[in-house]
Amino acid sequence: MGKVAIVTDSNSGITQNEAKELGIRVIPMPFYINEELFYEDITLSQEEFYQKLAQDADISTSQPSPGDVLELWDELLKSYDEIVHIPMSSGLSSTCETALMLAQDYEGKVQVVDNQRISVTQRQSVMDAIQLANEGKSAKEIHDKLMEEKLEASIYITVDTLKYLKKGGRITPAAAAIGTVLNLKPVLQIQGEKLDAFAKVRGWKAAKKTMLDAMEKDIKERFAGKEVHLEAAYTCSEEEAQEWKREIEARLPGYEIQMDKLSLSVACHIGPGSMAVACSKKI
Repeated sequence: MGKVAIVTDSNSGITQNEAKELGIRVIPMPFYINEELFYEDITLSQEEFYQKLAQDADISTSQPSPGDVLELWDELLKSYDEIVHIPMSSGLSSTCETALMLAQDYEGKVQVVDNQRISVTQRQSVMDAIQLANEGKSAKEIHDKLMEEKLEASIYITVDTLKYLKKGGRITPAAAAIGTVLNLKPVLQIQGEKLDAFAKVRGWKAAKKTMLDAMEKDIKERFAGKEVHLEAAYTCSEEEAQEWKREIEARLPGYEIQMDKLSLSVACHIGPGSMAVACSKKI
């Protein structure tokens, strides 16, 4: 069986250091901040990003350049027979579409997985791919397995401030103003392709309860009889994140929770202070 290389991007939340430990490659996502180009976890740390966000810098997300992607693939194919490439959801970025187009010239040696994942669920796809590669599966077999499971994941997110949803045009300035006065917390969901509204509640306590209710319902109904990985993500402080983790453990005991900082591509649309809970079906 040929050697399979695993590639993802920094939207998975996997850092460059973790990538080295896992034996995979992570493409850093590019950002323009006040028209200057930065790369996640290379020339831009989480701390620096939030400082810029707090300063109201003009931040826009971009996608890896096709040249950088091709260079990485060509380098890997000198040591590996095949590549499984797991980008962020095609519903949230054109990164995936570009990779699919580029892979057409590689005669099946590069398998691009469009399995609608982001953040902790994308990370789990990478971990699944590593496991399958270690079991001797081919790139095509890994691709097919991940695609088969692509919608078997669920994410709920609550934001602390409506400022960034307003900035990104996801809510109107009037709705943001009313929401701020009433202390409304939108609970958003990712079920497949994109970020959608799920509920609006008043205050953090209600928001956390809404997310946990929704996750418990998914596990009991949507994933009934199936084993799932339970995950959490955040753009809040470490203390708040650990408290959130304890609340998830109390409500949904018996799981080992994978917890990560949300990738910067998501953070730039929802801002600091947010929390998420997610699950993905075990393959």
